[in-house]
Amino acid sequence: MRNFLKLRKNRTYNYSPRYYKGEGNPYKIEHKLDKFRTTAHTQRGIKNKISSAVDDLKNEGDKNIKLRFLVIVAVLILLFLFIIDFDLSIFLNP
Repeated sequence: MRNFLKLRKNRTYNYSPRYYKGEGNPYKIEHKLDKFRTTAHTQRGIKNKISSAVDDLKNEGDKNIKLRFLVIVAVLILLFLFIIDFDLSIFLNP
């Protein structure tokens, strides 16, 4: 009679494709841009999250992204104000 408290272990197979000549595991699923992402292989825990956030702050990134972001936000705000029929003349001096 088996012990009901112990779980059965899964079988493992060491299969390698016959005609595969490349390096590494051909069945490993990985996105081609994962090596450039900083958040793709992060470990759990508060310390690791804080250290990755500090490392991200040190990276400057694209210089035009702030300007592009501000232009997009300004256009969206103006579009929203146009949709709700907001009168912008209250900001102008008479």
